[in-house]
Amino acid sequence: MPPVKEAALRLGLAVHQPERVRRPEVVEQLRAIAPDAMVVVGYGQIIPQSILDIPPHGIINVHASLLPKYRGAAPIQWAIARGESRTGVTTMRIDAGLDTGDMLLKWETEIGAEETAVELGERLAVAGADLLVRTIAELKEIRPEAQDGAQATLAPILKREDGHIDWKLSPTEILNRVRGFVPWPGCYGFLGGQRFHIWKAKLGGNGVAAGALRAVNRKLYAGGLELLEVQLEGKKRMPAAAFLNGFPLKGDEVLA
Repeated sequence: MPPVKEAALRLGLAVHQPERVRRPEVVEQLRAIAPDAMVVVGYGQIIPQSILDIPPHGIINVHASLLPKYRGAAPIQWAIARGESRTGVTTMRIDAGLDTGDMLLKWETEIGAEETAVELGERLAVAGADLLVRTIAELKEIRPEAQDGAQATLAPILKREDGHIDWKLSPTEILNRVRGFVPWPGCYGFLGGQRFHIWKAKLGGNGVAAGALRAVNRKLYAGGLELLEVQLEGKKRMPAAAFLNGFPLKGDEVLA
């Protein structure tokens, strides 16, 4: 059970978990409740128009970006991967589009220089909860703002192949992806045919060519980066020095 359900049950609140929200009996159940407003956060199903039309004050969504930037399923990951220095949370009224509804309130923050998607996600979750409470409390006074579609960017759902490192990218661009694509799909190349994940790194190439893997003084380098935590397929995630204990490099290895 997610924490929201656990809390609701402790408080004696009714909990319904329909397998498909668009089924007629579910729509009728929601109509019978006659809510003034509804809230949707991180919900994996498309809300049909028959439900969008039920609450007079709309369905409120919490989205982890400064809309209209980064509409879609992975806004936190793509904001970091694309080198953004700021992001935030937006509350909005859901419409039939993909994160295209009118904006209500926003909260903005800097993205830390070393912050990962997991760390940023934890901060935005807390901020988003606070912003949602404030949005509901002030809902009748808030003046909704239409999104400027010309300023929109997309944050599509991540695929495993998004983590495959393109060594033609700059070291900073690769590092941003390493920070952004945790915990999944991670950033990786292939070492001797085995997937080689780079989980943590920092800038510092030591003259190593893009796509090459080199050990220098017990440190590990690749593509303009010093690798700090890595994982070879079938092994545990480990510090680079521990990796070199079991996989000593002789000259440069190729990361495909």
